[in-house]
Amino acid sequence: MTTPQLPENAHRELKPGEDYTPLLSPRKDYPEVTPWSVCLGLIMTVLFSAAAAFLGLKVGQVFEAAIPIAIIAVGLSSVLKKNNALGQNVIIQSIGACSGAIVAGAIFTLPAIYILDLEVNFWQMVISSLLGGVLGILFLIPFRKYFVKEMHGKYPFPEATATTQVLINGEGNSKGALTLLISGLIGGLYDFIVSTFGLWAETITTRMTAWGTALADNSKLVVKNNVGAAVLGLGYIIGLKYSLIICCGSFLVWFVIIPLINLFGGDSVIDLMNTGLSASVASMSAEEIFTTYARPIGIGGIATAGIIGILKSLGVIKSAFSLAVKEMGRKSGETTSTERTQKDLPMTIIVYGVAITLLLAYVFFVFGTACNWWQAIVALIISAVIAFLFTTVAANAIAIVGSNPVSGMTIMTLIITSLVLVAMGVTGNMGMVAAVLVGGLVCTALSVAGAFITDLKIGYWIGTTPAKQEAWKFLGTVVAAVTVCGVMVILNKTYGFTGENALVAPQANAMAAVIGPMMNGGNAPWALYAMGAVIALVLNWCGVPALAFCLGMFIPLELNLPLLVGGAVSWFVSTRSKDQTVNDARMEKGTLIASGFIAGGALMGVVSAILKFANVDVFMAPSSWTEPVAIIPYVALIIYMIIASLRASKK
Repeated sequence: MTTPQLPENAHRELKPGEDYTPLLSPRKDYPEVTPWSVCLGLIMTVLFSAAAAFLGLKVGQVFEAAIPIAIIAVGLSSVLKKNNALGQNVIIQSIGACSGAIVAGAIFTLPAIYILDLEVNFWQMVISSLLGGVLGILFLIPFRKYFVKEMHGKYPFPEATATTQVLINGEGNSKGALTLLISGLIGGLYDFIVSTFGLWAETITTRMTAWGTALADNSKLVVKNNVGAAVLGLGYIIGLKYSLIICCGSFLVWFVIIPLINLFGGDSVIDLMNTGLSASVASMSAEEIFTTYARPIGIGGIATAGIIGILKSLGVIKSAFSLAVKEMGRKSGETTSTERTQKDLPMTIIVYGVAITLLLAYVFFVFGTACNWWQAIVALIISAVIAFLFTTVAANAIAIVGSNPVSGMTIMTLIITSLVLVAMGVTGNMGMVAAVLVGGLVCTALSVAGAFITDLKIGYWIGTTPAKQEAWKFLGTVVAAVTVCGVMVILNKTYGFTGENALVAPQANAMAAVIGPMMNGGNAPWALYAMGAVIALVLNWCGVPALAFCLGMFIPLELNLPLLVGGAVSWFVSTRSKDQTVNDARMEKGTLIASGFIAGGALMGVVSAILKFANVDVFMAPSSWTEPVAIIPYVALIIYMIIASLRASKK
């Protein structure tokens, strides 16, 4: 069977008068929305929502499920010998991709409920995520033509490019699905052994040596690295450039700022937030200094970088909004194109949909957060305006680098929301509940909008019907919202988000660190935020992606360093040959392996959590040898990844 190929002008800017014709002819109809594509898409949504929730809460990074879902879809289509499967596989991928988007929005904010010990029930969390997801879809649709058609060839769309290649290559063979299956088994078994049995340590640190312990105690200088397969795979997909930028943020905090705070803080007690802190700087560990003083610097940097992103995107907002206004201004029945591949949901549905969703959000804020009618209106305005403005920032980031800086934008939302609510007299637990749920709604909206532009670009390249992708995205959003909130409840009962051996949930902890002091009569650490803002401005002036750098500043080092390891592997395997086509094939093979590591490791992590939830305790107590021994399987995993990737050829 001959593998189809995208047209030659798929990835370059079009010449004057030139049009792009997708793989599936706009003048023909193809099977897209079928019982098979919808049912499999929803199954993928449930599975990958659970997997992504566990991984995100554990390491602070949510993987995009588009690639592994696409591979599974084409693999099953090949095994079942389904005809005309390409359009159906796009729908499967589009519905299933709701998992990563909803998960990111939910787990970056809602665990703050448990961290702050607030009274919020399961359905309040579900509604917050669901309303945010629906708003994200509705806000993005008017921008579709701008990003995927008008800017054709000007944005690289790395995630969409990789997923599209998987989908069209899968029409010729199912070899990629086999690679994903094998690597998924390896990564899943590896992480299952670590998380369930503890045969070796999950994180190795310089404290395993005597000199490392002394350095950590005296100078607060420590190096840590998570050895999980899923995090390694995540680093590979992110790539060396952005993994290095993220790690540079960590290096600045852990190797410069924390030792300096220890050096100049000494025995003094610095309670910047008026929370009653009594511990001196010298008595704190490096990790405690990071949480108390260093991480707020990263929060300030992320908030500032988000503002910079909005300012840079004003032109994008204006251009895309003009296209939407033209659509609204057309008379009934009038259209500029009859092509199937350019049909969106009618703009009247978008406008009424936004209005109804905002009305439901208002009702939710009144009855779900104990705000009065006036406070609920203000919360609604904050949510709607910020979600709309930041939609273009999220889509722009995904289109350029494939990474959505949603956590930084959400932190800024929480700061604004908390300031406004406090000024209106909404404080204490009631204020914290309102701020978290508003933040959850906005965060999910931005996450869904950013991820959805990838799905729509895939459909544009291949030639599916945008309106069908848009309509069925809502169903995937409902299923993903219910699934991720259910997983969150289970993980909270199993591991918890506070105390020893709790899930890291770094973004949610950062959100809690912003909300808690402001709602309890304390101060926000404005001086630290200001330092982060200055760093972000300097980075932007130097041309360094400030959002990625500042994100590294508030995620723990042990979760960033393995990203650099994975990024280095991706660089190595993609630069060994003088033939670029061979390098591309090796890079793609490595992407499949990394996706398998991520999916397998995360899914088995959920299984491990369920076993612990059921009180099946087979975990071995840590000992002095578990960290040194962990180096051996970790190196073996890296070697396997390199060798398997280098075996790929042009064919």
